Amino acid sequence: MQTAARADAIFVSTRPRAIETAGHVAGERELSIDPVFIEAPLPPPAFPAWVKLSPRWWGVVSRIWWWAFDLHDEGEESRDLARARAVKAANILITRAEQGEEVLVLAHGFFNAMIGHRLKSLGWRCTLDQGFKYWSSRRFEKR
Repeated sequence: MQTAARADAIFVSTRPRAIETAGHVAGERELSIDPVFIEAPLPPPAFPAWVKLSPRWWGVVSRIWWWAFDLHDEGEESRDLARARAVKAANILITRAEQGEEVLVLAHGFFNAMIGHRLKSLGWRCTLDQGFKYWSSRRFEKR
């Protein structure tokens, strides 16, 4: 909430959970709700029905499967398309930050990490990293 109070711009994924989170932390502040910030796809691998995993482990396996092998259903976003979207998202954030604004993104863990990877490749550094827990955050600053 303190970060949201300092933010000049708040970007939010179109997913309901991100919009709900934004409502809790940003109150009545103006939000930029944009589908560019939605989570990268998480298609389940085509494993035999006898493979049983908890939902948490299905998420881990599905993410690795998608990232390592770029396996996705027809019409679903590929790894390369998600990377291109992360570049676009990073550019949106950089444009605002380079205008001297404090920018906050309320979105989803893996895609946020993809954006962070792009920011690092462009010379930004991560000065705070709370990992992948719910409500965790990362802060990036220009070197």
